[in-house]
Amino acid sequence: MTKTLELVFRTSAGNETVISVPEPKDDLTLAQAQVVMQDIIAKGIFAVKGNALAERVEARIRSRETVALA
Repeated sequence: MTKTLELVFRTSAGNETVISVPEPKDDLTLAQAQVVMQDIIAKGIFAVKGNALAERVEARIRSRETVALA
């Protein structure tokens, strides 16, 4: 099973955007994800179409399972 951490932000223009991180650690907590998200916002690391990330919306884990057909 493949897991991806999705960090959802709102930009200064009001649009939502997602940063995906492959294979997050199994014991990742919401509090840890929120700290990282706030750090990303505070440091202005990313911009989307010239708009800074302004607000945390959500952190979520997406799981995907691939099954080969026999």
